[in-house]
Amino acid sequence: MKEKIKEFLEKNFADYLLDGPEVKSNIPSFFIRKEGLVEIIQSLKENAELKFDFLNDLTCIDWLGKREPRFEMNYLLKSPSNGHYRIMLKVPVEDGDSLPSIISVYKGANWPEREVFDLFGIYFDGHPQMERLIMPDNFQGHPLRKDYPLEGFGQDYLIADLLQIHKED
Repeated sequence: MKEKIKEFLEKNFADYLLDGPEVKSNIPSFFIRKEGLVEIIQSLKENAELKFDFLNDLTCIDWLGKREPRFEMNYLLKSPSNGHYRIMLKVPVEDGDSLPSIISVYKGANWPEREVFDLFGIYFDGHPQMERLIMPDNFQGHPLRKDYPLEGFGQDYLIADLLQIHKED
């Protein structure tokens, strides 16, 4: 199945494929350019033979000081009709760059994209509700970035808000 997917991507999306570091995993991984993300995912989903019609997960990795570009978005796709075969699409992202949202292909990407935005600061173009999901709206920074201070940026202003919330209960 891995060879079939590789052939499909090389035949249809050669301009969007990237060479990346070796990935030691039992899940085949493909590095792609962000410009082809939506088109590639849509094609993998709609292809009658491949049918990657389930978004298993999407998340971000901060490679601060270890790789360039700093961030890498990972999209784990599954094909239930092909024995739940999985692949990983990896998209390198520079600090400050945005990615296209894949909600048009997988509606289930809504909250994971918001989570990545909230915790890493990666913005998704075309997302219908790009706002914090986990942290309070007035939270400063993105706590899963590796350069985020262990004790935060002095988030004392949050304590007053939390006390106010609990007084109302």
